[in-house]
Amino acid sequence: MTAAAPPFVEAGSQIATDAELGPGVWIGPFCRIGPGVVLEEGVRLTSHVSVEGPTRIGAHTLVHPFAALGGPPQHSRYRGEVTTLVIGAQCTIHEHVTIHRGTPFGRGQTTLGAQVLVMAGAHVGHDCQIGDNAVIAGQSGLGGHVEVGAHTIIGGGAMVHQFCRIGTRAIVGGGAAVDADVIPYGSALGNRARLGGLNLTGLKRAGLPRATIHALRHAYTGLFLTSDGLFADRLVRVAEVYADVPEVMTIIAFLRDAGHRPVLGASKDG
Repeated sequence: MTAAAPPFVEAGSQIATDAELGPGVWIGPFCRIGPGVVLEEGVRLTSHVSVEGPTRIGAHTLVHPFAALGGPPQHSRYRGEVTTLVIGAQCTIHEHVTIHRGTPFGRGQTTLGAQVLVMAGAHVGHDCQIGDNAVIAGQSGLGGHVEVGAHTIIGGGAMVHQFCRIGTRAIVGGGAAVDADVIPYGSALGNRARLGGLNLTGLKRAGLPRATIHALRHAYTGLFLTSDGLFADRLVRVAEVYADVPEVMTIIAFLRDAGHRPVLGASKDG
């Protein structure tokens, strides 16, 4: 087995003395790597990238020019406390992206999972949690404390209010303004965003069986497209009927695990 090459740093870049560079790291010209930064094996910073610490970037992540990672949170109560940013392996972060560290009165950490794609000009605010394989499209913005599930897509120019939860494999349409939680597998559209159904294209691309998609559609109808009783009662009925369908129960669990924001399409009074 061939050993990985030692780190390579182009002329013009500044590296803090306590920064940790793993084997095979490649840092292009005019980058700045601050104290407390850890770049794992094979990380590649193309040029003009700023990384402040404490920040850890996972193996084989690629960062394009003018990204600013690990800066202090944009919060009026922040007073310089030590907080962190953790970016997973094999992520791709494009030009002019900004991702900030957590806050001491939040999670204390902003987290991106593995194989996350963040397109040009997007912003990920303090204390966000981004799941594996998520896509954050260009010019979109996530306020502080936003949770984005695995395999979820945030469309270009979309804006997500602080503390919102976007469930696994959901899609937020381009230009949407989201101020409420979006259920797993859901589709959020418009300004202000409304629940526009299930992310059927995403479900098919994920290879879910037809029977599972069929169950999800019926469960969605029973929850959101009927006025038969209180929403809480509909939730109980759907959970009983589809107790053996894990994907439906993912939605049920999301609805029962109330966050800081209301849920798109869910009414408490029927």
